[in-house]
Amino acid sequence: MIRTGLWFIYFFIHLVLVIPGLGIAHMLKRKDGEKADAYIHRRAYLWAASLVKFAGGKIVVHGNEQLPDGPVLFVAGHQGNFDIPILLSTANRKIGFISKVEVKKIPLIGSWMKLLDCVFIDRKDRRQSVAAIREGSEKLKNGSSLVIFPEGTRNRGGKPGQFKKGSLKLAQLSGVPIVPVTINGSYRLMEANGGKMKPARVIVTYGEPITIHQDKKIDAAELAALVQQRVEEHLPAAVESESVL
Repeated sequence: MIRTGLWFIYFFIHLVLVIPGLGIAHMLKRKDGEKADAYIHRRAYLWAASLVKFAGGKIVVHGNEQLPDGPVLFVAGHQGNFDIPILLSTANRKIGFISKVEVKKIPLIGSWMKLLDCVFIDRKDRRQSVAAIREGSEKLKNGSSLVIFPEGTRNRGGKPGQFKKGSLKLAQLSGVPIVPVTINGSYRLMEANGGKMKPARVIVTYGEPITIHQDKKIDAAELAALVQQRVEEHLPAAVESESVL
């Protein structure tokens, strides 16, 4: 309980302390997009890594050193709330997320998410959801990397839900590679403990990219099933890694 309380105190204090960084990021965006992206990635990485470490997370990483250059769509299973900072601190690049629209309204957090090129979806509004997917595909075409959790909810370490075929539309429209990501054990940091934070070991595996060929028609259901298979095949893994956060 003490760890949990101290974590939330740290979270909000750190959020306030990085307010000046918002101004710096916006200034850099007006002058130099590459420098802005590097700055935003660095700030997001430091913030996310510190949150995971403060919670007691020991992160073991496989495969991120072999990620392709250029934009990719990361498709990950979703075990718990710490999946987002875990990915921010291990993906080796600036990444945005496909997020529910309600998060956009959270002070400061929403502002940083916009800088990360996150895309906000209102699942209750089909027209807005379609427009958001198109917005995401344009961001991918323009060089941003995005993360989507195609289950639509956290599985809390249970059997992963079926990946929604519509979630892969981002890759189909943009033509960027899909990188399957397996997160194994993040729910033990919080969800498994009734909301209290406890130290846990988490294994993150970045799988071999799946290339989308624009000249070939792809069955969306088959693509979703293939990506889910690639994600799930690493769930039983519990081997030591060369890269530890």
